[in-house]
Amino acid sequence: MSRILVTGSADGLGRAAADALLAAGHDVVVHARNEVRAAALDDLSGRGAQLVVGDFADRDAVRKVADELNASRPLDAVIHNAGVWSGPAVMPVNVVAPYLLTALLRGPRRLVYLSSNSHLGGRPSLDGVDWRGESAGSYADSKLFVTTLAAVVARLRPGVLSNAVDPGWVPTRMGGPSAPDDLALGHQTQEWLASSDAPEALITGGYWYHGRRLEPHRAVHDTAFQDRLVRVLAEETGTAL
Repeated sequence: MSRILVTGSADGLGRAAADALLAAGHDVVVHARNEVRAAALDDLSGRGAQLVVGDFADRDAVRKVADELNASRPLDAVIHNAGVWSGPAVMPVNVVAPYLLTALLRGPRRLVYLSSNSHLGGRPSLDGVDWRGESAGSYADSKLFVTTLAAVVARLRPGVLSNAVDPGWVPTRMGGPSAPDDLALGHQTQEWLASSDAPEALITGGYWYHGRRLEPHRAVHDTAFQDRLVRVLAEETGTAL
């Protein structure tokens, strides 16, 4: 049994992953943006899931969640699922929050970051990025950055299994009802990477889609770009990886 945090688990892929991990006997920590959203997790809490609440657009809230989790039993894995599609919260939620949690949480030996094939259209430039969310951010850029974060963590932390997963365009609240991909397949790969002892799951630095390892944007494995990204995020947040 592993202790696994699934961020953004009030609905969609995060909820599906948390539900499946609970059913498999794991000790799951679920996360909601606020108390209203947390009410949707009452049934999972009733089955034993621990709940943490915090708006990941707010850095102080991310730090508070990290402090709360560090004060309890150590995590074995984190699925960085929380994300937004558009608006000012894109960079804070999709990039800064997972960066801060990666830097602050003690213990996890497996990290899974939710990417998207949209990252292939992202720009590998950090000039002028609004990390604080004072203006609308680029979803494609944010997914390129978080996919790169997964790769740089794999390089800098050899004892940690760090991977990125493209769940596909699935019919969630974010994806919309007409999304063409399979919802079940959309959450299985991240669960497998977070919990399986199969040799195929015990690798690091991968970019995955529906159980298959694919090649990401070429910037993802550019170590100079990786180093710039973590340096900029460390300066921006005052927290080193």
